Amino acid sequence: MTEYLLLFRNASGENGYLATGQDMAEDMPKWQSWIGSIAMQGKLIHTAPIQYEASIVNNNKVLDGPLKEANSVLVSGFLICKADNLEEVQEWSKTCPILKYPNSSVEIRPLIPFPTN
Repeated sequence: MTEYLLLFRNASGENGYLATGQDMAEDMPKWQSWIGSIAMQGKLIHTAPIQYEASIVNNNKVLDGPLKEANSVLVSGFLICKADNLEEVQEWSKTCPILKYPNSSVEIRPLIPFPTN
């Protein structure tokens, strides 16, 4: 089985996420169900939302704030899972609750295990 990193991206405001506390509270049961379905298959390794605050270290500089892409899109959470193939993870990702927001996405990246010898 291969391990995969799912990066959840969503648009943000100038100083915080666009989703309000009420949005997050309403979405929580959807996230719990979605993540729970992966966990029930024994394929969840770890998941967590990411705080908005960030530091970027680049060429001996430290910059305050998260790295934002076009349309102020940034990484807002992650999930690490294991699956038999990429297609299985793509199917799960199509029903991810993050996709209800404009400019949101799920990026799927296979993880490469470090050699053990």
